[in-house]
Formats: sequence, structure tokens, C-alpha cells
Amino acid sequence: AGCQKEPSSYMWIYILLGNMLRGIGETPITPLGISYLDDFAREEDVPVYVACLHTIAMLGPMFGFLLGSLCAKLYVDIGFVDLGRITITPQDSRWVGAWWLGFLIAGVTSLLAAIPFCFLPKSLKKPEKDTNEKSSFGLFKNMDSTKKIFPPEESKTRTYFYTSLKKVLSNRMYFTFLCCSLLQFSSFIGFLTYKPKYMEQQYGQSTSKSNFLIGLTSLPPVSLGIFLGGLIMKKYKLSIVGATKFAFMISFIAYVIALLHFFVGCDNHVVAGMTVSYE
Repeated sequence: AGCQKEPSSYMWIYILLGNMLRGIGETPITPLGISYLDDFAREEDVPVYVACLHTIAMLGPMFGFLLGSLCAKLYVDIGFVDLGRITITPQDSRWVGAWWLGFLIAGVTSLLAAIPFCFLPKSLKKPEKDTNEKSSFGLFKNMDSTKKIFPPEESKTRTYFYTSLKKVLSNRMYFTFLCCSLLQFSSFIGFLTYKPKYMEQQYGQSTSKSNFLIGLTSLPPVSLGIFLGGLIMKKYKLSIVGATKFAFMISFIAYVIALLHFFVGCDNHVVAGMTVSYE
């Protein structure tokens, strides 16, 4: 009756706000970056540039896993306690790594990487006239011309947003691509989230080694595949239909190979009350 529950920590709110701000800052890179490449690059070079953009984006998680592996080897209160008095090791289930150190290093690195953006020109060079109709620049220019035709109330941003959203979602090819991307990213995120724990439980690896192996073996092949896909599209000049068939074929082969995961594993650990009875 005399037990009192200690108040829980609210540090998760700071982590939530930090990730929210990070997401807001990273969001313009993909849509605006790809639009810029599509507007100001030659049509045959766009696949390679987009592949390079996504390849570099995949290198971030790889270094993140390697950094997480390093931080997991350090005790959570490093710099505040005498490490000589710590009697447990990273292999112990009670060990807590310096999870906060990765956020600190990544935040400082992101801040330094954002400094060059301050020196970009305020206005960019406009594309040539023959590419205006194919690029989003030409689309925006046409939209500006339509504003003079329609009444002011119909040219509001909200109206254009809902109209554009309806046109995009009614495009069957884009909607199918959106569903495929949703399924692919869902499986990929689940793979990166649970595979380290799976390696810890099934193969008896430490947290640091699991993160190290994931970052070293899983993400570099994905980055290489994205880059090679861009080179193949540039070399053979695949059309939209050809690129769709190519993506379907490669994805189907990847899913067939992924089925081999069901045949790889170890026996479950003996845990009384879970895998075996108490008797």
C-alpha cells in the first residue's frame, strides 16, 4: 500500500519532436530534387542522376547502422560514470548502449551538411524552350497562364491542390506504382527493424554486431542495385512500359529469392513456460 509509482520520463517527447523536425527538413530533397533533375537535365541522363540520388540516400542508413554498432558497444552513461566499475559486457542482456550518442552525431553532421545550401543562388537558370513542355517548369508556366483565364476564386491554391490530387490518383499507372511502392517499403522497413533482433535471438549475436552486419551486408547491395538500374535504363533507353516490365521482372526474382529466408534459421531457445513446459 505504501508503494509509490515514480513518474515516467518525458524524454521521448524530445525525440519525437526531433524526428519530426528532421523529417520536415528532409522532405523537400526528394520531390524538389527529382523535379530539378527532370527539368534541367537531358532526358537520357535523368535515370542515372535519380539513381545516384537514391544511392546516396541509401548510404545514410548504412553508416547509421555502423554508427549504431559503435554506439551500442559504449555504455549508456559514458562520460558520466566510471566505466571501470561497470561489470557487465555488451553480451549481457542488461547492457544498454549509448543510443543517444548517434542522435547527437547525426544532428551535428546534418547541420554541417545543410550549410552549403545557404550559398546556392536565389534564382536558377531556366531550361531551354524545347524542354518547357516536358518539364514541370513548363507545367507551372502553363498553370500561370491559366490563372488569367479562370476567375480568381478558382485559382486558389487549395482548388489547384485538390484538382491535381484527383488527377494523380485517377492515373491507373501511378496508383499501381504507389501501391507497389507501399508494399515494398513496408517489407523493407520490417526487414531492417526486426532482422537485428532476429540475429540476436537466433544466432546469439550482440546488438552491436547485429547492426554492423546489417549495415555492411544488406544496404550496399541495395545501393548498387539502384545505381545499376539507372545505368541500364540509360543504356537501353527504356520507355515507361519497358521500365515497368523490367521492374516487375527484377522484383519477382527478388521475391522468389527472399523465400529462402524461410529455410534459414536455428532452433528456438529453450525457455520454460514458452517453448517447453515447466515439467
